[in-house]
Amino acid sequence: MFGKSKRIFYINYGMIYVVILFFPQNVLKYMRKAMGKLCPNDEREIFGGKERRMNVAQIMEKRSAFSFEVFPPKTDVGMEKLCGKGGVLEQLYTLNPDYISCTYGAGGTNVGKNLEVLDKIQKDGKCAGVTHFTCIGNTKEGIRDQLQTYLDHGINHMLALRGDLPFGWQGTGGDLHYATELVKFARKEFGDKFTIAVAGSPEGHIACRSIEADIAFLKQKQDNGADYIMTQLCWDMDQFRYWLDAIRAAGIWLPVDVGIMPILDQAATINMALSRNGCVMPRELCEIISKNWIFPNPFDKEPFDAQAAEKKASFREAGIEYTIRQIDEYRACGINGIHLYALNKFDDVAYIAKEAGLLDLV
Repeated sequence: MFGKSKRIFYINYGMIYVVILFFPQNVLKYMRKAMGKLCPNDEREIFGGKERRMNVAQIMEKRSAFSFEVFPPKTDVGMEKLCGKGGVLEQLYTLNPDYISCTYGAGGTNVGKNLEVLDKIQKDGKCAGVTHFTCIGNTKEGIRDQLQTYLDHGINHMLALRGDLPFGWQGTGGDLHYATELVKFARKEFGDKFTIAVAGSPEGHIACRSIEADIAFLKQKQDNGADYIMTQLCWDMDQFRYWLDAIRAAGIWLPVDVGIMPILDQAATINMALSRNGCVMPRELCEIISKNWIFPNPFDKEPFDAQAAEKKASFREAGIEYTIRQIDEYRACGINGIHLYALNKFDDVAYIAKEAGLLDLV
């Protein structure tokens, strides 16, 4: 009931917003302020008589959020392209995202680069920075110290994850074994200093015994103190709708921020689906791959296909249109945010965001 009422609210709000677009700018500005609708990078609330920036979960309680994910490059050249003057981060800022998240390796294997990227986001002050944080291969003391380091650097948003187990591991190799434990530990050690996101798997986590069990664990993450949900990759919209209704029926009321990987490259698309998430490829997506198949296969570095270049361009064009349509479908479900995997690039995600109407959310 709560979830449905929120969807109606957002629909009505959207209708009102369309109407007020015809008002003079000074009137529109006043009405936005009256409704608490400010520019995302300056979104504020009054707390204890003082004005402060709202966290991501609070923004999603008011309106739909829009954000990006990047990863920490392994090379200095890659870091310069991402974080340097005029680099990808500064280009992404021009789209006014509510936050930019940065991935993180198991056991802190690339925490240095991760922190360097987030330092850049924090110091630039254009949007919130969200760190991915995994608990496998780490001790409670190590987790406590690393989370404190983030706070010391002004980074107070995290995505709490167990992390993918390396092949052959029989356990997590650390003190905590599940994301549910990490959320509980972070709340116990740091109270409300962190805004905590947790992963949601519309098709069920590949390591979980059933979708029902996965939803039960998601409910436990909420009960342990999570603030909002970031979904794992899912192209199956029927399954997503089932999952969204199921989590609401299970008493999970947290805002849902949907993770979307732009369809730009055959090999990357197949790799993400099979090696990371085990997610279903809908018939339409399979047809796009089949029609543009590069022989002998998309993973071959030197394909003998004489039309390889044309097929890559055709696939990219069809994939972008597919991604835009999927964003439309997600937004029609009444979700609370769209989180685009930028893949450390700008042009394609900027085009997708514009054509999907995401820039009009702010």
